[in-house]
Amino acid sequence: MARRRPARVLPEAAARVCVAEIGAAHGIAGEVRLRAFTEDPLAVTQFGALQTEDGREVAVAAVRPGKDCLIARIAGVADRTAAERWRNVKLYVARDKLPAIEEAETYYHADLVGLSAVGPDGAAFGHVVAVQNFGAGDLLEIAPAAGGPTVLLPFTDEAVPAVDVANGRVVVNPPREEGPPPLTPPRHAARGGRGT
Repeated sequence: MARRRPARVLPEAAARVCVAEIGAAHGIAGEVRLRAFTEDPLAVTQFGALQTEDGREVAVAAVRPGKDCLIARIAGVADRTAAERWRNVKLYVARDKLPAIEEAETYYHADLVGLSAVGPDGAAFGHVVAVQNFGAGDLLEIAPAAGGPTVLLPFTDEAVPAVDVANGRVVVNPPREEGPPPLTPPRHAARGGRGT
């Protein structure tokens, strides 16, 4: 949980929320890098057994802070080869195990995925299919009502001025479609040959 920074969710199973993703193996003793999506990264150990996307249970046996991530030991993983098989596996927890949200402007991804997206005038724009974060902040991924490729909007007050989970919608300010900037000649364009 965080302001305008929701936890991740598996879209087809909104009853589960993605709380971490396993990264590369760390060392030779079976440890892995773990990227936590919880407000407190160490909180991933407080939920008990987690689940993979396909429903397998995973027990995080130990976790410690590392550089830019957590270093975790997964129960039953004893060497680097076994740890490497867990790379890019997302870990989920049942939504009902998560704490209730008490702050305004704070959402789990499960709260946002599936909401209708409307413009400031109430016209249908599409619906939220995911919440992404590629390192520069959260983005709402919206499937346009008119079809076509999804649109990414920054999850900011300017681009998404209103979130109304109770009524199943977000108000968005989509970017205006503009063409490429006009081409202008360089300031000191040469005319003719050398010295003219």
